[in-house]
Amino acid sequence: MQANDGSIEAGESSSKDEAVDLSPPPNDDKAHPQSSDVLMDAETAPGSGEVGEFHPWNPHKAAKDIEVGDFYFKRKNYRAAEDRYREALLYKENDAVATIRLAVCLEKMDQPDEALKEYGNYLKILPHGPQAEEARKAMQRLQAAAAKPAR
Repeated sequence: MQANDGSIEAGESSSKDEAVDLSPPPNDDKAHPQSSDVLMDAETAPGSGEVGEFHPWNPHKAAKDIEVGDFYFKRKNYRAAEDRYREALLYKENDAVATIRLAVCLEKMDQPDEALKEYGNYLKILPHGPQAEEARKAMQRLQAAAAKPAR
């Protein structure tokens, strides 16, 4: 074996020295006539070039956040529980468990509009789920309370 003299040993690739052709296929403009329009729209869109915060899909992290949220909820620390349920939804969007528990938490914190929205989200995720009836009753209760005239 030779030491870093640029020679290629058996099993090594020589492609690192070759230029890669990145040009589109010859018939690309006919096969995909609006593809350049899409690229132009993406480049001129507001906020293009900016990268937002990104959380990868991580169901294990979401489950742990729900578990910790439950810990706080049982101790009536609803603010901390809310934060954990919301974080769970960052890592696993449309998680039914996190959504229903967030809704209950928001209701306990006297945030009926937010709670109503989350109960609705739960019903979108699992319209016939195990807590669907509880969510429907809570929504009716919150809507009735909102309809009452303030004294």
